[in-house]
Amino acid sequence: MLTDKIMYKALVDKDVSYEGIFFAAVKTTGIFCRPTCTARKPKEENVEFFATVKEAILKGYRPCKICNPLVKPDETPDYIKDILNELNADPSLKFKDWNLVQKGIEPSKIRRWFLKNHGITFHAYQRMYRINTAFKKIQQGESVTSVAFDSGFESLSGFNDSFKSVFGVSPSNSKGRHIINIKRIETPLGTMYAGAVDEGICLLEFTDRKMLETELKSLAKRLNADIILGANKHFDMLELQLNEYFEGKRKEFSVQLFTPGSEFQQAVWKELQNIPYGTTRSYKEQATALKRPEAVRAVANANGMNRISILIPCHRVIGMDGSLTGYGGGLWRKKWLLDLEQKKH
Repeated sequence: MLTDKIMYKALVDKDVSYEGIFFAAVKTTGIFCRPTCTARKPKEENVEFFATVKEAILKGYRPCKICNPLVKPDETPDYIKDILNELNADPSLKFKDWNLVQKGIEPSKIRRWFLKNHGITFHAYQRMYRINTAFKKIQQGESVTSVAFDSGFESLSGFNDSFKSVFGVSPSNSKGRHIINIKRIETPLGTMYAGAVDEGICLLEFTDRKMLETELKSLAKRLNADIILGANKHFDMLELQLNEYFEGKRKEFSVQLFTPGSEFQQAVWKELQNIPYGTTRSYKEQATALKRPEAVRAVANANGMNRISILIPCHRVIGMDGSLTGYGGGLWRKKWLLDLEQKKH
């Protein structure tokens, strides 16, 4: 059983095996830390422990500037980034265990990382990536035969079977469908999923949002699209601007967005983007800005249907009394985002 004494000893020993298991908060300073923090250790009676960053923040503690417990705990390792870059450059590549060993990568290590972070094996990821790339080429008018062999498949029948198992239709019948690319992004507030189509970013949500699966299904149905892990031309700019935002260096976003919805929803989401950085607005004030003062409830519902967190800043809308009301990513994240913006305003 994980007792306070065990956690305090791990804190004193800077035991790396407890990373992600608990966070230690110091009552006398109001700061919370990782177990491996190198700062001077407090007395045992001045420490309380939390299982998550969320719990520490809700109790009023601030993150330590030395160990920075909010910084991307699961960022993609460099060796994974290098492999993904090679696949981006040539999707027909097939990294087998022997190839990985030649690169100094233990196959079981990369397998575990993909299972943990994507829920599939590395080899399954490669197959999906090749199929995804093939889909795009067919959409652009290339022949099924040339695409099959350019994608690294050794037979047309094997390509057809793999393609149909992913998309549910044969390659020749796929031209009426589209792709929503999905990418996992690490942030100081936890993992997010970004979704993008050719027109722009269409999704940015924390992976623990309860409505995420519903949003994905709704998007796929609305766009007649399949959702596939893979690269998209908008992702690099999104990640760059998100990092700048979390570092307090960016107050506005210019990455292209795509927000399918009703005319009213579109108006609400556009108005959300007019709320200045570092400020807040009530639902009533937002309805008034839309010249629909009677539509407070409808405005609140449309806010809740926003699929692009942070970039379309629904976190800046609060209750009339100044209270932090509903936020799909959790009220603790809403508080963190508002505190960040007010500090940098």
